Amino acid sequence: MENSDLKKLSFATLCVHGSGGADPATGALSLPIYQSSTFKFKSAKHGAQLFSGEKEGYVYTRLGNPTQAAFEREMAFLEGGEAALAFASGMGAISSVIFSLCESGDNFISTNTLYGGTHNLFKETLPRYQIDAREVDTTSLENVINAIDDRTRLIYIETPANPTLTITDLKACAKIARDYKIPLVVDNTFPTPYFQRPLALGADIVLHSATKYIGGHGDTVAGVVIGKKDFIDRLRGNFLRDLGAVISPVNAWLLVRGLKTLAVRMERHQENAMKIAKFLQFHPKIKTVYYPGLTTHPQHEVAKKQMDGFGGMVSFEIKGGRRAGEQLMNSVKLFTLAVSLGDVDSLIEHPASMTHSTYSAEELAECGISESLVRLSVGIEDFRDLIADLSQALRKVKI
Repeated sequence: MENSDLKKLSFATLCVHGSGGADPATGALSLPIYQSSTFKFKSAKHGAQLFSGEKEGYVYTRLGNPTQAAFEREMAFLEGGEAALAFASGMGAISSVIFSLCESGDNFISTNTLYGGTHNLFKETLPRYQIDAREVDTTSLENVINAIDDRTRLIYIETPANPTLTITDLKACAKIARDYKIPLVVDNTFPTPYFQRPLALGADIVLHSATKYIGGHGDTVAGVVIGKKDFIDRLRGNFLRDLGAVISPVNAWLLVRGLKTLAVRMERHQENAMKIAKFLQFHPKIKTVYYPGLTTHPQHEVAKKQMDGFGGMVSFEIKGGRRAGEQLMNSVKLFTLAVSLGDVDSLIEHPASMTHSTYSAEELAECGISESLVRLSVGIEDFRDLIADLSQALRKVKI
């Protein structure tokens, strides 16, 4: 199908049919798993040409693999980028991007409410290399501008933020990044390109923990970065090659398969999340609900402006504090008490003691992650069953 024809199709159709159709080598409609570490050269000259970059092809799976390349092609296509690079994990993707843009003595601006693993990288690991992560509340653009100096190398945004679901204005941050001639990097894990396309809003680099909604079934750990081809080529040559956070062909295949159902899954995640958020909003044992789709969300209008939907994550403050939250989590029967997110199964967890335990007590308070905050990754089950489960569990909570 020609590119002009693809542009006429809906995003849901593009998820199924992708950018290139059947496997070019075999004609297989289901992408083959090229489970090979090494690839044969046609001649000594051909091998030298592949190593020098004079010709495109495959040498060794640490440097590239046909199954991995197919996943990268589809992610670049869906995010609207020139190229993409897959990694063994989301953290592999994030750390490689930061190290590619920063040297010792540099700094960057970041959202202060982040996935706990990202926060630990920024505040514990990077300082060992004299790289300063300046975490600020990026819902205030003034905070972003005030933190920039002549050694600032990028702006890093996670929106909606994990776990408070705060929203940062991407177009406004992209303008700041352009004004200061630094790249804007956006973690698009929560919304996926189905609900939010940061490159179209002015971002330079997009990344995902593909473990989550891209895979969608809790059976894969992976990351992916999307951006300009020259940046992706440099990332592959200087960081994936040397640091070795290489995705396996099997995991790349699982992610390509996951993309085919991304649209239908994200619609169901959102539909269920909205119904659960509204249910919790009026429950007498719930203090506050955080969901961008609710008009009570402080950045609801920003979310409406830059997103095509609000996703499947819901967080809430339960009355009675941490003890009440533990009672709730220990009483659910259908929700699974587990970390991660984006699975077809519904998950429940306690950020302060689990996913965000890398934050100090002071940092948790500053970011609005209280002891009473509970996070839901709403799955694709029947919403009535999910609400019934939360309802029976809440009845057991003593506040």
